[in-house]
Amino acid sequence: MEAKPILELTLFDEIDHRREEMSIKIIVSYDGTANENDAIALGGLFARAGAELALAYVRHTHEPDRDRETLVQSQAQELLDRGARLLGDPGVARHVVTDRSTPEGLRALAEREGASAIVFCSDSHTAKGHVSVGNSAERLLDGVGIAIAIAPAGFADSARAAAIRRIVAIGDGDGGARATADSLAEALNATVEPVADDHADLLVIDSRPEAEPGRISLSSSAAHLIEIATCPVLVVPRGVALQFGRTPAAAVGS
Repeated sequence: MEAKPILELTLFDEIDHRREEMSIKIIVSYDGTANENDAIALGGLFARAGAELALAYVRHTHEPDRDRETLVQSQAQELLDRGARLLGDPGVARHVVTDRSTPEGLRALAEREGASAIVFCSDSHTAKGHVSVGNSAERLLDGVGIAIAIAPAGFADSARAAAIRRIVAIGDGDGGARATADSLAEALNATVEPVADDHADLLVIDSRPEAEPGRISLSSSAAHLIEIATCPVLVVPRGVALQFGRTPAAAVGS
């Protein structure tokens, strides 16, 4: 059965319209398993805010047999092609990465491509409408210099997948959450709200003040906020603001 785009609106048209002004690059981790469509949907929203997306699938080994290797690589490419159809953008970049570790493979790809963020779905056993940090995302939420976004389970089928209206920045004035939230709000015609409640459509969370500049490190309160979140979350490295639709990620105050 042919995959249908997640969003009923013509997402590819909006992505293509913004392509000339894209600057920030975001990688969507996709392997076609449970909840992965949620990551595609969240990536699509960032694309509407002006981000350049790429889909990535991490294989863990090379096959010693040449014919088998060709087959497995082809299957991986077909998987990413399906993700591109779900996104509604047949021209989106696709990367098949081979690495023993999924998070390390994604981190290396992000650094090589100059990506500022990686998008994940929630763990496959997560209750619908809630966020659960999977193993790969959890590894990357400790010390990497790349923003991490996580979609709640069922996000692809929710009203929020079509429109983000209320964004909440969590952190202090020296972090990058507020500037990131402001940039997203401007790009998506949303507002930045002062309180994280059930009406929030997206949480942008700072790393703790003690974190190394440019690296992610969550406080216990921020980790708890992610655990109870019912909307997508975006965690930014300390002092880094993601500037959607304009210039690459920059240090706050630069």
